[in-house]
Amino acid sequence: MLRLVIALLCCLVLSAKAVEPIRIGVSGPFTGGSSPMGISMREGIRIAAAEINAEGGVLGRPIELVERDDEARNERGAQVVQELIDKEKVVAGLGIVNTGVALASQRFYQQARIPVITSVATGSLVTKQFLPPQHPENFVFRVSANDTIQAAMIVVEAIDRRRLSRVAIFHDATNYGQLGREDLERALAARDMVPVAVERFQLRQADMTTQLRRAREAGAQAILTYGIGPELAQIANGMAHLNWQVPLIGSWTLAMSNFIDNAGPNAEGARMPQTFIPEPTTPRRRAFLDAWRKSTGSARIPVPPAAAQGYDSLLLLAAAIRQAGSTEGDRVREALEDLRETVEGVVMTYHRPFSRDNHETITSAHDVFMGEVRNGQVVFAYEEDRRRASGK
Repeated sequence: MLRLVIALLCCLVLSAKAVEPIRIGVSGPFTGGSSPMGISMREGIRIAAAEINAEGGVLGRPIELVERDDEARNERGAQVVQELIDKEKVVAGLGIVNTGVALASQRFYQQARIPVITSVATGSLVTKQFLPPQHPENFVFRVSANDTIQAAMIVVEAIDRRRLSRVAIFHDATNYGQLGREDLERALAARDMVPVAVERFQLRQADMTTQLRRAREAGAQAILTYGIGPELAQIANGMAHLNWQVPLIGSWTLAMSNFIDNAGPNAEGARMPQTFIPEPTTPRRRAFLDAWRKSTGSARIPVPPAAAQGYDSLLLLAAAIRQAGSTEGDRVREALEDLRETVEGVVMTYHRPFSRDNHETITSAHDVFMGEVRNGQVVFAYEEDRRRASGK
């Protein structure tokens, strides 16, 4: 009898170990001005996790998401990533929305040799922080469109498509805004152009009148932006207050719900690069939109690219763990750099998306579309982009 009891206990222990979940850290801003991006990303990751677990998980183990709010603060982001690694024992990380938070926090994943796929942050330095020869292996990957690509698209929209020659840059004081401003200036310099005005503003700044007047007096024909929703709305509303009607063209954050809602009719016509516009242009995108509606009870996605990129980031990570046959950090990193499984995502279908020398899924403007705010929602600015998104 004793031997039978011991045998049963051993079976129970082995069974418990066999179904031990794969713990994945998810960090982002789930409160504050950046929260529409963070919440959209988190929900996209949750949808992917539910689908994966419904199919039996990965390596026979369920995915368990360990979520933390980094509040869009650099120091908080660093703290929560350390907690995810040291206390929660996560085997990989997803998320990170703000560029400054990414640069401050992803170093702890790198030091622990744990892969992280950045779902949202777009600063051009994000995947370049740990390059050879100083760092023989880089554990930071990304699925969003970096700001070098976005800045070039913004300049093409203003200079080539709008035939404008005098532009102003408005950017916030964060790492995101400062680095984005540099990318815009480089994209303009490549055309032997300089902005007629460069205006810096703080987070939660409520009045942009002074900066807008300076830009108007300098003869700006358009405003190019790098900031987030609440302050971008102040720019649009300030332009309306001054009765100054020039194009507002900026980074992907002009699609944020708190820009569109806070600016109301003044948001109309704003244009921005987007990796995903919420139209059912393919069966995969239709399925994702249906899953979002079912999961949240709402058809509206606060920031559609963040949701789609979050979803895709977990699909790519799961594929790498399957290929590695392990959750060990170096093996998962190696699998990501040579991913043989084709992954059908929402942003795109991924065929060997990374390599040892390239940790970006998006490497050109071909995989990004120009969006426009129309009737309070982001749609394709150009029909040719809609056709391209549909594979036509």
